Amino acid sequence: MNIAAVDLNLLVAFHAMLEHRNVTRAGEAIGLSQPAMSSALRRLRLLLDDPLFIRAGLEMKPTPHALQLSAAVRQVVQMVQSEILQPAQFEARSSNRTFTVLMPDIGEANFLPRILAMLTHEAPQLKLCTLAMPRHAAADSLESGTADLAMGYFPDLQKAGFFQQRLMRSSHVSLVRIKHPVIGERMSLDEFMAASHVVVKPHGREHVFEKHLLQQGITRRVVLEISNFLSLLPIIESTDLIATVPQDLADFCVQHGQVRAVPTPVKAPVIDVQLHWHQRLQKDPGHAWLRSSIHRLFSKT
Repeated sequence: MNIAAVDLNLLVAFHAMLEHRNVTRAGEAIGLSQPAMSSALRRLRLLLDDPLFIRAGLEMKPTPHALQLSAAVRQVVQMVQSEILQPAQFEARSSNRTFTVLMPDIGEANFLPRILAMLTHEAPQLKLCTLAMPRHAAADSLESGTADLAMGYFPDLQKAGFFQQRLMRSSHVSLVRIKHPVIGERMSLDEFMAASHVVVKPHGREHVFEKHLLQQGITRRVVLEISNFLSLLPIIESTDLIATVPQDLADFCVQHGQVRAVPTPVKAPVIDVQLHWHQRLQKDPGHAWLRSSIHRLFSKT
């Protein structure tokens, strides 16, 4: 017999008859009228080629074949009720689930310490894995399930099929070493243009400020290009180079190094640092817990 041809609701009717031994009461228990319950019983008898329930006095007694099937039917009905129809749940404290998060290297340095501290307190068995990849690859990674969440600046994910939640808006500022011989608390446009600059250009990730300067027709003297944000701090500390970076990166560098931030004399773009995820995980309770927890940690909206 092909299971695709079987109405599984009939198992619910079978289970109700086992429990109540009366067509009317069994129908009331599962929301069927007496005629509808009688119809379900007839279909069951045809399906299983057995009378199944025989009237004996005031009740319908199960046949030997019905008794033989009773344990299996109860198990199937109870499994559907308890494991399929129950809302999905997530218990953070006991979960050992692994989440993979896309974020650049500076995100790992800037965000992970606070996230890990939160997980240690609220979800000690939960595991994180981070990945860095070009922005254009982020959509495929989230869609395929290679990654669960993206955290940072991902303009390519502003499209149908993806959700996003803003954590903060980050402007651009310039970084210089604390004892820079020319740049004081303020920097003029002439000082900015005369200075030597270092630019971070991670593979596959555009530099927003560089693109902005190009659109404005502004050319400055770039003497060093690097691919890793974390290499920036020792370079700024030990040279007279200037780096113009998002505010959150500048805050990290100021906190951990001998550098200071000064306003950039060129009107700089503002970027949104966001969480992004694919629509398939929108209703997942574990994923919802993680993104809500991260939003609670970092949201400045």
